[in-house]
Amino acid sequence: MGSEERRNRLLELIRLDGFSTLPNLANLLKVSGSTVRRDLGYLERLGSVRRTHGGVFYTGPSPKLPHFDHRQQQQFGRKQAIARLAAELIEDGDTLLLDGGSTTYELASLLIGRPLQVVTNSLPVATLFTSGDGSDLVLIGGYVHGRTGVSVGPYANLMLAELNVQKAIISVAGITERGVFNSNLLLVETERAMCKAADSVMVVADSTKFGRSSLALMCELEQLDSIVIDDGIETQWVEKLEAADVQVHIAATDKQTEIANEE
Repeated sequence: MGSEERRNRLLELIRLDGFSTLPNLANLLKVSGSTVRRDLGYLERLGSVRRTHGGVFYTGPSPKLPHFDHRQQQQFGRKQAIARLAAELIEDGDTLLLDGGSTTYELASLLIGRPLQVVTNSLPVATLFTSGDGSDLVLIGGYVHGRTGVSVGPYANLMLAELNVQKAIISVAGITERGVFNSNLLLVETERAMCKAADSVMVVADSTKFGRSSLALMCELEQLDSIVIDDGIETQWVEKLEAADVQVHIAATDKQTEIANEE
């Protein structure tokens, strides 16, 4: 992990909690305390954080998307593990399409600074990539859903119809034997357009999404090329996915970190 990527990840961890201790940050980032202190000094000079006795406060701007922030904190440890593995499956030079889910946001934070072409309909994801200069960024326009900051609807779909990417990486609300679901009809239409624009489709989803449906079916399992999930997944679901010819990647979670993040 490069210094720019590590500092962006550090800042995001502090922003999500509002306050964090140095030992906790060092543990989450798997770096030394001295590295965290140097990075915090850099962020403090930028006005993004303020160190105090016992820890550090977030003092930077807020994306003002409370619904997004709430979703981001749910199953945070699992999403981190999934994002790390998904990042390893992406090669420098790839052209990616990232939707606006909380897990894809975690993935985006790990891709900052890498030589990629990134297309997204998510304002929070796009904002992450504007902090680095390694990636080319294309932002999909259209109607912006206020609670999540994603562009959906006919204008977004028309723009997607003119694009082609190597990988579309999609977050979902639920997965059953019927396929993958999301809770917003306009979002599902836009995600279908994303899938049509991609050579391959990867879903990133934590294991709690399995066995749950939602308002709208996005696609059947057979239409997916791969999926990245955490090691809490039941064997029966792995077998069902493989029977549908979906390549399954299972991310190992840090159980202690997962428990700490969910408390």
